[in-house]
Amino acid sequence: MQGTFTQLRLLLLASIAGVLGAASLTYVVDPLQLFRPSRLAAFYSDDTRVQNAGLIRSQSFDTAFMGTSLAIHFRQSDIDRALGVRSLKLAMTGSNSRQHSFVLEQAIDGGAKRVIWAMDDFIFVDAADIETDPYLSVDLYRGTAKGFASYLFSAAMAKESLFALLRSVPPLRAPLTRAAPYLPIKFALSDVDDIYALARDFDVASGYNAKRTLAAFTYITAPTRSSFLGEGYGYDAMVSHFERDAVGLITRHPDVTFDIYFPPYSILQFVAMRDASPATLKIVTGLTAHIARRLTQLPNVRLYDFRAIKTVTHDLNNYGDVIHHSPVIDAMVLRWLANGEYRVDRSKPTTSLDELKAQVEAYRVER
Repeated sequence: MQGTFTQLRLLLLASIAGVLGAASLTYVVDPLQLFRPSRLAAFYSDDTRVQNAGLIRSQSFDTAFMGTSLAIHFRQSDIDRALGVRSLKLAMTGSNSRQHSFVLEQAIDGGAKRVIWAMDDFIFVDAADIETDPYLSVDLYRGTAKGFASYLFSAAMAKESLFALLRSVPPLRAPLTRAAPYLPIKFALSDVDDIYALARDFDVASGYNAKRTLAAFTYITAPTRSSFLGEGYGYDAMVSHFERDAVGLITRHPDVTFDIYFPPYSILQFVAMRDASPATLKIVTGLTAHIARRLTQLPNVRLYDFRAIKTVTHDLNNYGDVIHHSPVIDAMVLRWLANGEYRVDRSKPTTSLDELKAQVEAYRVER
């Protein structure tokens, strides 16, 4: 019996030593760079909801760039070059206004004096409260004891730390760096500029073309799927979320400049609503009219509307589906922002929306 207790005690001590050893490894390597800039060659992850917490603490920036998947492929170097800033891209696929507002608040506390925000209408649908959001660790961003503990005692982070340590060994650095994208690790990107960006040799014409755009339009307007066009859309709730998450953030930070733009969806996004879910189209146009009127009255906001630029939005070769535009349009968006083009007039906040509504009404789909 005594021998059994001794073995159990040794097993318990070994387990504790293993857990503490893994936590110590994560603390020393610090793959997220929460405690200090990386002592080894830094690597980054496409898991932006986690990675952003480390970027805000480790990077030097004066401008935060926020959005959903429509803004995810922008490169920080392109933003910096076009706008003359030091940017931090914080875009998150499938994200909502609560997540945007929370992450931007952390970025502003971290030094951002300018925010560039791609504001999609669907970010204002109902979402989990930020304190209980299962996809975003608020404690990790806030740097609480709970957040640091979840980080240090994470088996996944211990694995990432071990791999980073192995990569720091000179003979292993090159082969492991090449192999990283194909291994079950998240921190595989050696350049912060590559976080969720398309490969530099990506074939734009194959990924973005009219055939793909029309196929997506056909898919989302099919009778069996058209109900999803309006899923989560409710005018009163979305206005409330906008006021809380966007207006609330902006008014709390009067010394920060907010460049907010409505992304250039293809015309087919609105035509799909017109044909298959007109109630949704009414909600979207009503919501964006409210947003335009509210934002143009705030002194630290510059609002841009890129949705009625026919040369872009009617050219279906610019899109991979009905909303996601190509890197060619990314560059145009940055140029428009740099030149102040398509800025919404404070005295006529719905002019561009009225033009879009006329285009949608007149448009006929050519298959």
